[in-house]
Amino acid sequence: MTKKTDYTAQEVIALCLTYMNSEHVKFVNKAYEFAANAHKRQMRKSGEEYIIHPIQVAGILAEINMDPVTVATGFLHDVVEDTEYSYEDIKEEFSEEVADLVEGVTKLGKFKFTSKREHQAENHRKMILAMAQDVRVILVKLADRLHNMRTLRFHKVEKQRDIATETLEIYAPLADRLGMSRIRWELEDLSLRYTNPQQFYRIVHLMDSRREDREQYIEDSIGAINTSIEELDIQADITGRPKHIYSIYRKMKNQKKQFEEIYDLLAIRVIVDSIKDCYAVLGAIHTQWKPMPGRFKDYIAMPKANMYQSLHTTVLGPSATPLEVQIRTHQMHEIAEYGVAAHWAYKEGVTTKVQNDQLGNQLSWFRDILELQSESNDASEFMDAIKQDFFTDKVYVFTPGGDVMELPDGASTLDFAYHVHSEVGDKSTGAKVNGKIVPLNYKLKTGDIVEIITSSSSSGPSRDWLKFVNTSKARNKIRRYFKAQDQEHAIEQGEKIVNDLILELELEPKDFMNHEIMDKHAQKFNYKDSDSLYAAIGFNEVRPLTVVNRLTEEARKERDRESSILSNDTKIEKKPEPEKVTIHHEDGVVVEDAENLLLRLSKCCNPVPGDEIVGYITRGRGISVHRKDCPNVMSEGDLQNRLIEVEWENKKTEKIYDTDLEVYGFDRSGLLNDILEVINSMTNRLSNINGRVDNNQMATIRITIGIHNTEELERIIDKLNQIPDVYSIQRIIL
Repeated sequence: MTKKTDYTAQEVIALCLTYMNSEHVKFVNKAYEFAANAHKRQMRKSGEEYIIHPIQVAGILAEINMDPVTVATGFLHDVVEDTEYSYEDIKEEFSEEVADLVEGVTKLGKFKFTSKREHQAENHRKMILAMAQDVRVILVKLADRLHNMRTLRFHKVEKQRDIATETLEIYAPLADRLGMSRIRWELEDLSLRYTNPQQFYRIVHLMDSRREDREQYIEDSIGAINTSIEELDIQADITGRPKHIYSIYRKMKNQKKQFEEIYDLLAIRVIVDSIKDCYAVLGAIHTQWKPMPGRFKDYIAMPKANMYQSLHTTVLGPSATPLEVQIRTHQMHEIAEYGVAAHWAYKEGVTTKVQNDQLGNQLSWFRDILELQSESNDASEFMDAIKQDFFTDKVYVFTPGGDVMELPDGASTLDFAYHVHSEVGDKSTGAKVNGKIVPLNYKLKTGDIVEIITSSSSSGPSRDWLKFVNTSKARNKIRRYFKAQDQEHAIEQGEKIVNDLILELELEPKDFMNHEIMDKHAQKFNYKDSDSLYAAIGFNEVRPLTVVNRLTEEARKERDRESSILSNDTKIEKKPEPEKVTIHHEDGVVVEDAENLLLRLSKCCNPVPGDEIVGYITRGRGISVHRKDCPNVMSEGDLQNRLIEVEWENKKTEKIYDTDLEVYGFDRSGLLNDILEVINSMTNRLSNINGRVDNNQMATIRITIGIHNTEELERIIDKLNQIPDVYSIQRIIL
């Protein structure tokens, strides 16, 4: 992505000076000084001062010439989340515009969630909705994520994998959707390094082994293209570039090919001054080399939704080897590299409103995001819809009038109909694709010309349509249609459910279910009136027990108080509960009320002091202690009745605990000796070692060592990670 990844604050300010006026640079510098003071004495996991991270984020934004407000937000983006300063402080010190951007980037750290997935989904929803209001939110967030990925090595292996997976699922697709290919490519390559290090380093090794041949091939190809366009009097910048590691990996995976079977590892890029020159160069290249059938794409005449424009062709180049050539203008290249950020690049005297207007319909898909939000029941459903509709592969089809429409791969003609308008979808009876009548479940392909057949006498959608539509938009429109039809029945059903639950609490429903009380509580659940709340209960969108508990909370408390007073008056003495007996076991584990049960540490996950643990009461073999993340105990049935709380003793112990590690790396000469040297230098308790090498010269070495606790284990893992050609280390669960 960048030439420099370790900026100082002064270097970022100097970079701003190359394209901003002095007043705006002063504003950016003020943001740095504010952030430096706010993050004072804070440190990152790498051991660096925390302010290093905001400096790099601001530097990435300055590299692509972002406006002063965006670069300032890069410096300030973690202030509200990680320091004592608030939104109001940022607003007062800078502006409401800066404060809103910082707020849009800030995570939802002050709320409680029932699960990690819910918390993550809610953070993503907040970020994407903020992006829909101001796209600069995601530009700052992408810069933030890019620097975090560059420094991901300082996290534990599990954390690395989680962050890299999230990056592949959310941030890289967002960068692609916004046309920011440079950031997307680096995010994808860095993510693959942690999600699948085996394949990542294998591809790196294989590419390095062919480097000289590829460089010579590129040089020959560029020379031939220069020769073919000499007579055209066209100024052209011609460069070669290797394919990115993740794109090679994805092609190998999707097309089930080995590395040796992928020929188009290289691409030539030709950048010219005008669109006319693009087509002239294309003609010269097709004259020079034979084009491969089906491999020509004209993204100039038909741009991608992320604003990308270019001509792509694959030809049989020198030695009849396939060669991909991309041809575009300088302006197209800027947009291809930086996407939407190119529109936000700083221009003296151009206001935010003008920049927004320049984007026009190119970001019209943001409106679809807001529509999805309004029709989603929760954050997880919203994010699933976003991934399905916006982050998957696309097909590009034509309306009869020649307009291009983008749909997710796998979309049907009915998805197309609802994409045009909900009324077109509701009244659909069939479709024509390329002039031939097809059913509504016909899967569209790029290049299809689609015409929807409608009828004013149509009875409307069929519930069977939900089985084959592929977009959240179509699915939500169909559900809304039937929801309106079923509304009355749902209200009756919801009211009956609430009535019955109140009776089960031995309370009188009429005391709680009058319109005034129900309307008041409906608004607390974000519904306009009691009928809306009853309908939501009837449609299973709201848990009825939650509503009833809220309705009857005060009445139940009052009943409990009266019961307590009556109990005291009758002077009924409760028998004291027996004291719990705490048992200390020889393995260093403490458990209450289990003196007659045997206790053992599970061999499948080998817990050691410092791990979070849980006890599982086995049949006939006492208590088995597992790590909490052990999949073996989580797969057992009847968990509620068999799990028991256990914990490690606080006192230090000299007891030795076995743990199993798997070391993965490139099978070079001396790798095993280096691993043994590290183990022997840090512990003399190596009890087992074995390994294997696959066809790609990648070694998997399993070792069993004895340790006192997780702190000692982490020191050993950190030392092993420093060995050259070791790519990953993880604990094994058998």
